[in-house]
This record gives sequence, C-alpha cells and structure tokens, in this order.
Amino acid sequence: MEKQTNPPYRALAATEIDILERQGCSGQLHRIFVKTGFDARFVKQVHFSGENYLGANSCTITFPGGVEKQCGIYQASLHNCTVGDRVFINQVHNYLANYHIEDDVVIENIECCTIDSPTSFGNGTKVAVLDETGGRQVMIYDKLSAHLAYVMAFYKHRQKMVNELEAMISAYSESLKADYGLIGHHSKIRNCRQIVNMKIGPYSQVDGAIRLKNGTLNSNEFAPVVIGQATIAENFIASSGSEISDGAIVSNCFVGQGCILGKQYSAENSLFFANCQGFHGEACSVFGGPYTVTHHKSTLLIAGMFSFCNAGSGSNQSNHMYKLGPIHHGIVERGSKTTSDSYILWPAKIGAFTLVMGRHYKNTDTSDLPFSYLIENKDESWIAPGVNLRSVGTIRDVMKWPKRDRRNDPEKLDSVNFNLLSPFTIQKMLKGCEILSNLRQVSGETTDVFAYHNTRISKNSLTRGLDLYEKAIYKFLGNSVISRIERCDVPDFQEMLSCLKPKHEIGLGEWSDLSGLIAPKKEINRILKSIEMQEFESLAEVESAFKKLHANYYDYEWTWAANLLEERTGKKIEDLSVSDLILLIEKWKDSVVSLDRMLYDDAKKEFRLDAMTGFGTDGNKATQKLDFENVRGSFENNAFIQEIVDHIRRKTELGDKIVAKLISINTTNKENNAINYSTGL
Repeated sequence: MEKQTNPPYRALAATEIDILERQGCSGQLHRIFVKTGFDARFVKQVHFSGENYLGANSCTITFPGGVEKQCGIYQASLHNCTVGDRVFINQVHNYLANYHIEDDVVIENIECCTIDSPTSFGNGTKVAVLDETGGRQVMIYDKLSAHLAYVMAFYKHRQKMVNELEAMISAYSESLKADYGLIGHHSKIRNCRQIVNMKIGPYSQVDGAIRLKNGTLNSNEFAPVVIGQATIAENFIASSGSEISDGAIVSNCFVGQGCILGKQYSAENSLFFANCQGFHGEACSVFGGPYTVTHHKSTLLIAGMFSFCNAGSGSNQSNHMYKLGPIHHGIVERGSKTTSDSYILWPAKIGAFTLVMGRHYKNTDTSDLPFSYLIENKDESWIAPGVNLRSVGTIRDVMKWPKRDRRNDPEKLDSVNFNLLSPFTIQKMLKGCEILSNLRQVSGETTDVFAYHNTRISKNSLTRGLDLYEKAIYKFLGNSVISRIERCDVPDFQEMLSCLKPKHEIGLGEWSDLSGLIAPKKEINRILKSIEMQEFESLAEVESAFKKLHANYYDYEWTWAANLLEERTGKKIEDLSVSDLILLIEKWKDSVVSLDRMLYDDAKKEFRLDAMTGFGTDGNKATQKLDFENVRGSFENNAFIQEIVDHIRRKTELGDKIVAKLISINTTNKENNAINYSTGL
C-alpha cells in the first residue's frame, strides 16, 4: 500500500492511544495516523494491523427512516487502510484490508473486504463471447463501447487491428494494477459477505451481495451503480447506472450503462451494452447489443449477437453440433423479436426487425430480407418479407427505445442510432427487392412457393414484400430529400439543386451496424486501418473517432440518399427538374400514408370483439365492452392511435408545403427568365 505524506496526518497522542485501548481497540495502535477532526472516542473494539490513516469523524450520519448514527469505526479489523472524513464503519466480522476509503462512506455488517494480490479490477479480462471455445474473445476495460467490442469480436480477419486494440487495453489495465483498492466517496456497502479485489466507484450502493471478486463498479454521482441482494459477480465491470441484484450470477462479463440484471439471472462470458435487461433466464457467450431484453425464466440466449432484441419466453438457440464442440454462433440483427418457445439452430443470420416464431432446424440467412416474419410450419421455415413494416409493434418499439434510455451519465459510452429507416436497413431492402424479383423471374409466374436459404416464400408473400419494401424505400428517400429541402432556404431552383448536391463522397457504398452505431463501411475501415498503423495514441482517441462517425450520421446519410435519388430518377442532382422532385414527394406522401394506414389497421385488431375475451366477467356483452374500455381505453382515444392519425396529417401537410415551395420557386424562376428575356439581360 502507498504511504501517505505526513501532512495532514499526525501520529496518535498517548492520550488517544489510551482512549482506544480502554474502548477495546488492539493491535498496532502506534502505526495509526490521523487528521485534524479525528476523535478517538468514536473508534471502539477495532483491531489494527499495518499502517492505517484515519480521517475526521466528529459528525453524524442519517440513515433511511431518519435514524442518526455517530461516524466512526466500531467492531472491526483494519489492515493497511486509509479512512476518509465522515465515514461510518461498523461490524466488519472478518477484516477490511488494503483499501482507500474516501469521504462519506458507509460500511456496515460485512464479512470481508480485501485486496489479496495485485489486481486490475476486472480490466483486461478476456470474455469468450459468441464462440464458447474462445475464438472470438473480447478484452474488456472500463470504457468499452459496443462498437469497439463489435470490431474486436467480428473482425478477427484483421488480426493486426485486434492485436493493437488488445495491446492498448492491456497497457490500460496494467496502468490500473494495484495492491490496494478504492471505495469511492458517498458509497454505501452493507450486509455483504466477501468483497475481494474490487474497485468501488463513488456513490455505489452495495447491499446484500454474497461475493464480489475482481471487478469494478464505475459508479458516479449522476449514475450510481447498484449491487443488490444475493448477487455473485466475478471478473466483471459494471458501468455507470447499471444494476445487478436479486440473486444474479455474473461471471466474466461486461455490464454496460443503464443495464439491469436481476431476479436470479445467470450470465457467463457475455457482454451487455446500453440499457440491456436480463431477468430470470440465462446468457452464455452472448453479445448483447443495446436494448437486448429477456424477462423470462425459461429463456436461454447462447452464442448469439443481439441488438434491440426482445427474447420471448422459452427462446433458445443451439450452438453445438456434437462434432467439434460449441463453436457455432448466430447473429440476430437489430430490432428483432423471438416469440415464446422459439428455437434457432446456429449458425444463422436473422435480418433486422424480424419476428422469429416457432422452431427452425435449418441454418438460415435472412439478413437481406429485413422486417420479415420467420415462421415455422410443419418443421419448415417460411419467411414473409417486409410484413413487420406494417406492424404497430415495430413502430411502438422504435418510439419507446429513446424514452427508456436509463443512461444518466453525461459521458455515454455507446453511440446508439435509433433510426428505423437508415442506409443500413434500406440497403437491405434494395437487396431484398433484387432477390425477390430474381426469384420470381427465375422460377416463373406460375410458381406458388419459392426457396431461399433454407426457407420458403409463398407467392403472395413475395409480391407483398416487394410492395412494402418499395414503400419503405420511398419513405426513407422522401424523408431525406424533404429534410434537405427544408434546410435549403434559397429563392432560386438552381441554388436549391446546388444545396442538395452532397459536398463530399463520405457515405457512399455499403453501411454497417456496429451494434447500435450505423456508419459507412469505408469510414469504419479507415478507422481500423489507422488502428493497424498505430496512428491512435490511446483508447480514448479510438473511441473519439467512432463517436465522430455517429455525430456526422445525417451528413453521411445524405450523401448515400442523394446517390439513391440519382439512381431512382436516372438523373444527376444538378439535372433534376421541379417536376422530378414533386413526383418523388408525391410518392413519399403516398408511401407514408399507406404504411400509416396499415399500422392503423394493425392496431385496430387489439380492439376487436375477440380481443375482449376475458373482460366483463359475470356480465353481458355491454358489460364486456365497458370493462374493456375502462381498462384499455377506446380505440379513438388511444394515444398511439391518435399519434398515427396526427402523423398522417402532419406528413400530408409537410408534403403539400414542400410541393408549394417548389412550385413557388419554379414560378419565380420563370418570371425572372421572362423579365431577363424582355430586357435583353
């Protein structure tokens, strides 16, 4: 343990040692050093060994319920500890060893809190994510982000880049290595058993933990970390605002900002990023991207990458073919859901915003058919492309995610893009349209069932999928164009076209979703190349580069959207006419209204007569309807329904407004041209 400098500490006076001895204190009392404000009367029945530094204790502390207690140290054993000001330590049944305890800390009724060997407090732990045999290990550290973990797990083909990142994380971990621990100011540790090799940040709330070993609680005033009853956690990092409680068992894990693991949840070799929730079930080698949620006791998530995912009761996956071990993994892209008793055989790749229903025994890849239903029928996997675009549940999810962000820390580790329609999902739809059109062309118009990557697609589903994808593509494209036109406050149409012209080429080509961060692949590769070339001096610089991608999303998105606009119109931006833009806006308006009406009809199903089953017990139909409305409300007054109706109105008015603006500019141009012609200018 590091020795403190003499000021502001002093050795105990003989009278103070006498007071301590009369109050049952023992051990190496002559090696105790104290600050001004220390009162020996408030240290009772304490055994001291090694060098200990004690702060001011002439104050009281108020506990919940209004109970007031005197600060000090009572019934404990301290070895090589520094105790700050206004600290209350009581009933340490074994010992408290090798810790710096900052100001305003409460430690009460614990068995043991010690540093037993030099430790980096969980930093540098390798987590065997996805591949249980360790092929895709991710090295964790205090400020690990979802996007950095993504490239470390999935870009093993760029081993030099991975090696450089691991070297930086190893250096960071080594810089933290110490043979003493920290309990940050305003922390409360009560009713715990074993706390070994832990770094406990400020404002941490630890109550009732069974065992915490080799970990960090990155708590702070804005976002305290909560560790609750019967928690067992080893080799882990808990980020600000996270909570692990109620019998949760965590081993070799990173728990991100705003995450909650509780109600006997078991997690091993897994990563959980912003706002994940795990209750009752089990996670093994899981890459839990932002907003991965599982609330059910029978649910097992194993060897999969999930993001914005809701796993239903009994959801399960299989990563073991009983040949070379549990080496397989799967990817469930953002926004997907699994229904009760669903099963997926890994390896598989499930497209974004897909609903997985039933049990799927063949390896599937539906990544280019997003917003689909993947349904089991007689042991066969059937896919209905695009139908989730008309599901009210999909839109409700997208609207609720930003509202359920529990991250109160001013520093957000994960860059999270909540957009439903983005270059990432739209490029998938464009590929989906090509796939579906080719299937129909190759198989012929008379074919009723089409085969695709171990799935089947009915003729009606294929036709409907093409229509839904086209509507979504025009909705995205129109959104981008209108947003740009609104920002182009110019009187001349040529000036507007100049304003619409992208100022750079960043954004062209394919895009990726790095577990929440949506960005152009070329820019991602540029950052990875810089890592390989050792152009970054620190992990903070690497993270900053990724955050810049996130901050510039809409700028890069427009570059991509403008290129799509040129492809769809067959013209360069500078050659577009007013009628071209008006035609696009009319298509956009038709797509938005059409999709909203589908959502309206889908929501209406929740208010049908058969949805009222179980309401109005012991009454007639009138009672049933009245009971239903008092519980659920009426269809017309439902807040979400009103939002859909209002959205149709707002978007229709916006489309009409932009069309009027274009017509006005066009008219002004014609009048100016006429004046110029008549005057010879």
